[in-house]
Amino acid sequence: MRTPVVAGNWKMNTTLAEASALARAIAAGVSGVNGVTTIVCPPAVSLLPVSMALNESSVFIGAQDLSAHPRGAHTGELSADMLAGLCTYVIVGHSERRSMYGEDDATTAAKAGAALAAGLRPIVCVGESLGVRDSGEAESFVASQVKGSLAEMPDLSGVLIAYEPVWAIGTGRAASPEIAQEMASAIRNALASLYSSDTADAVPILYGGSVNVDNAASYAASPDVDGALVGGASLDGHAFSHIVEAFAASG
Repeated sequence: MRTPVVAGNWKMNTTLAEASALARAIAAGVSGVNGVTTIVCPPAVSLLPVSMALNESSVFIGAQDLSAHPRGAHTGELSADMLAGLCTYVIVGHSERRSMYGEDDATTAAKAGAALAAGLRPIVCVGESLGVRDSGEAESFVASQVKGSLAEMPDLSGVLIAYEPVWAIGTGRAASPEIAQEMASAIRNALASLYSSDTADAVPILYGGSVNVDNAASYAASPDVDGALVGGASLDGHAFSHIVEAFAASG
């Protein structure tokens, strides 16, 4: 049985002091909540203070990105080995990285592979634009992204997939629970065709895109949605803790 996972992507928000305070608030809010893996993904500069703030808590830490390169002349980049002592998870292939920085499936696959090699667990993001959704090609498009973003990856035991429809990220327009379930099921089918049914059944699939306190329980009730990658609501410790509780209750 897959354990629900709720990850908060803080994006480019919080100062060092704000990040530490938010981490402490989340740790207090989810204390005693069992049956769910809770992750916070602060900006890279806050990984160390957040790690200190979460010491002895049940909350895991993730990075928002990493370099596919192990070392060298890559100014401003962080390698997987650099992150390995600071976090357990790392987001790769987020739509903002794809749209703003030109990252594609091959880049995502390289980053995911680098993460796994260093002992990190990649949260691989996939999702369609509104144009693709309206064309009726969402499932095939996302299946292609899954295949490309996991290229030549022999083992998925450390991998999580996050379905984040581009049209629902930060817009307040969340995909319905029915759409989230349909797409999570399509992703699981794609994984089964690439690997095996047993492998597909073991991979956690998260939904991301305007998840909040009011709609979290409806996503948690979907059989193939194993958690959430939360954006804006993760910047509110009280709200994020309630989202975690909603998925814990579904287990």
